[in-house]
Amino acid sequence: MKIVIIGDGKVGYKLAKQLSAENYDIVMIDSNESKLREAIDRLDIFCVTGDGGSVEVQKEADVPHADLVIACTSTDECNMLSCLIARRLGAKHTIARVRNPIYYQQIDILKEDLHLSMAVNPELAVAGEITRLLLFPDASKIETFVKGRVELIEFPLTEQSRLSGMSLADMYNRFQIKLLVCAVERGEDVIIPDGEFIMQIGDRLHVAASHREVELFFKLIGKKKQKIKRVMICGGGRVSFYLAMQLCNIGMQVKIIEKLESKCENLCELLPKATIINGDASDHDLLIEEGAEEADALIALTGMDEENIIMALFAKSQGVSKVIVKVNEDRRARMIEDFGIDSIVSAKTATADAILSYVRARKNSQGSANVETMYQLIDGRVEALEFIVKSETSYTNIPLKDLSLKANNLIACIARKRKIIIPNGNDCIRVGDNVIIITMEKQIQDIQDILL
Repeated sequence: MKIVIIGDGKVGYKLAKQLSAENYDIVMIDSNESKLREAIDRLDIFCVTGDGGSVEVQKEADVPHADLVIACTSTDECNMLSCLIARRLGAKHTIARVRNPIYYQQIDILKEDLHLSMAVNPELAVAGEITRLLLFPDASKIETFVKGRVELIEFPLTEQSRLSGMSLADMYNRFQIKLLVCAVERGEDVIIPDGEFIMQIGDRLHVAASHREVELFFKLIGKKKQKIKRVMICGGGRVSFYLAMQLCNIGMQVKIIEKLESKCENLCELLPKATIINGDASDHDLLIEEGAEEADALIALTGMDEENIIMALFAKSQGVSKVIVKVNEDRRARMIEDFGIDSIVSAKTATADAILSYVRARKNSQGSANVETMYQLIDGRVEALEFIVKSETSYTNIPLKDLSLKANNLIACIARKRKIIIPNGNDCIRVGDNVIIITMEKQIQDIQDILL
């Protein structure tokens, strides 16, 4: 499968790295020759220097024979123009990163006129992720499947947890909840657990279930559902706008602190229900003055990872119960997990996951099951994939106890019409099911790939 990526920024590089590792034929276009040279040195890809909106440059990158063109430069207009030209030249499919709220409001029209296969809005995706975390503050990460009907929740076992020292089998028997612990992070180790696995303080559990079952589970293990009402957002960029709009619509009190006066004026017009403060959110005195200690949640969303980390650490020191920080650099995200900041979001990762899901689905479009959704967990060491089973195959209508799975693979959940099934050995996979797989293997294209 030949893929052309236009734009060697954070998203473009992450996609090139992931896709080249999965043996796709990757060509990257960017006008910055030194950045492309770095990419060539590190990755097994071909690079073309030039403007992605140029017909000649696209021809040099062999776009006319491309299966997919992904335009993810920093400019929406360039991305849409590049995709339009790519389709005219003969590319089979195109994906554009579109971030401007005005453009995204009319994305259906743009997709139709530009013949886009997919449009990705990283800031909107991250805002949705943060909103879910504020609605479920005990979780440090939430991914959704089956159009939001199934959730994959990550949460740490603290010293107060009554689950410490309990095996998973005992937990399932005791609480009788329809959920499954899919993966456990213990120090540097990652485990796909069985029923004999005994939980310990410090473990980070990844649990799959419907939203209702997760809520019930947290209630039974003694976690009181704290309601988030007052939210302070540091930084007034696009993520902050989308997030504030969502939070105001569900009745939360939102305060945004933004350094640039022009941005503040714009936000005041767009968000009449929010309080907009013109100031530097990295000034701790200002945060205290504006009521950081009284906030139920503080979200650090400036354009600088370092500033966001410092604000988040300060908010933790002031006793803010829910702190969420946007960190786009993978190395920094890994570093601060040990600082007690449990919720880290990344626009780059959200975009890459959405595009990789599409690529996997296209590659396996002729197979028995299509990839609908894909997330990378635990620093990319585990993948959670949602498949839609399209036709009868060797594993359909056979009890799961009679299927032999390879090590470090798990069938976590089956969604059948309106029913969410946490499967046992007697359940089976049927045509039309949505099946969620947890795997430590790479390049899973079909459910068949996890079977012996």
